[in-house]
Amino acid sequence: MRTAVSLATVDGLEGLSIGNLANALDMSKSGLYAHFGSKQELQLATVEAASHIFESQVIRPALAAPAGVGQLVALCDAFFDYLAQRTFPGGCFFAGAVLEMGTRPGPVKEQIAAFQDGFTAMIRQFVVAAVERQQLPEDEQPDALTFEIGGIILAANTSFVLHEDMATLDMARKIVRRRVGRESVAASRDRID
Repeated sequence: MRTAVSLATVDGLEGLSIGNLANALDMSKSGLYAHFGSKQELQLATVEAASHIFESQVIRPALAAPAGVGQLVALCDAFFDYLAQRTFPGGCFFAGAVLEMGTRPGPVKEQIAAFQDGFTAMIRQFVVAAVERQQLPEDEQPDALTFEIGGIILAANTSFVLHEDMATLDMARKIVRRRVGRESVAASRDRID
């Protein structure tokens, strides 16, 4: 399934087929048809696999961090690390899949939308926790900051995929920290790295 996710980051979910997956895995098509009866089943399984990988590499590290700003910073750092490690050749699977499938009704779009909505809700939850813990100003608007953080994540993904420049990810880390008042954390991380 990891190969299917990887292919989908380059060819898109619509470009993913049992045939090209079979070629990439050096397997017969009939062997894969036994697992996936249709292209849609392959797409749904690919989205599911991508969500497990994302959860492992991005969400779990954030959940392990101190509540509030600590989780916001950890989430963004884990996402930027996910890109830097070149987990997939086309960057974040979901960044591409949302754009590709967003206008196509059906179960694949619904599964991607559910993932994206959950991820956005998690960012908002971290923002609300930071406000409640007085780590952010009490007048901070959770929806606005959630939108900003999401925008920074997407911009970093786009720029990194296009230019493969680590400086993009470093800049994104600094912007996140500046936005949430943690500039000194970025400076200490830079010294450690």
